[in-house]
Amino acid sequence: QVQLVESGGGLVQPGGSLRLSCTASRNIFNIYTMGWYRQAPEKQRERVAHITSGGKSKVVDSMKGRFTISRDNAKNILYLQMNSLKPEDTAVYYCNAGSGDSNWYVPNYWGQGTQVTVSS
Repeated sequence: QVQLVESGGGLVQPGGSLRLSCTASRNIFNIYTMGWYRQAPEKQRERVAHITSGGKSKVVDSMKGRFTISRDNAKNILYLQMNSLKPEDTAVYYCNAGSGDSNWYVPNYWGQGTQVTVSS
């Protein structure tokens, strides 16, 4: 079983930045493709970005240019750097681990989520 723990969420003003982090209960970073999803109130969960164990990443088009996903396999940490945040980015952000390559991704393990609120 894999346990994922997110951190770094919080309240930020529009135009601000946040960096989310995700750590795992065991060393999986050299095995799994990792990713981030988010779920806004009353909306379906949506993919944000994913990154393979080899470092190939993909950010969904609507967030490209503002969000960056990265991973430190040596430290077993997954990151999501979010810049130029908008109120519509308000959501619970989930870290996950699963299968995929640079074009597709299917998460199998999920964290509990961290709340990101963008508001003035």
